[in-house]
Amino acid sequence: MIKITDKNINPETNDLIVEVFRLNGLLLATADKLVSKFGLTGARWQVLGAIAKVGVPETTARLARNMGLTRQSVQRVVNEMVAEGMLTLEENPHHKRSKLVVMTAKGEKAFQQAIDLQGPWVKALSEGISKKRLKEAKEVLTIIGSRLSNDGS
Repeated sequence: MIKITDKNINPETNDLIVEVFRLNGLLLATADKLVSKFGLTGARWQVLGAIAKVGVPETTARLARNMGLTRQSVQRVVNEMVAEGMLTLEENPHHKRSKLVVMTAKGEKAFQQAIDLQGPWVKALSEGISKKRLKEAKEVLTIIGSRLSNDGS
């Protein structure tokens, strides 16, 4: 077993990061199972959620930034969803080559079906955890995310 011995590494922060990596994998796998019957994957659901959150058509690059992902990975998912009729690309009056991503009626229906399942799923996940603890956990993750966004390290 490899043991981290660098005295500059905060073990609690390191353990949190490892747990976030593990949780991300579990969330995506569970999301895949949860929404597969609607023609979605966890990644597709995440893209639809990012579109719904901003409420206006956005470019793939901006959606990717909002999601903390690379433009290329989001573009691949967007292309798949355009091919399946869940999204459409519209002209961008501010940039000729960078199209705006818009949900179609089919995408909206799939997203709504996923959201309808999300409530009970989230309730089950948070069972027995106080709102205070959840808020504190979110605040810690937000701080770390902000530091990563600001300096890129």
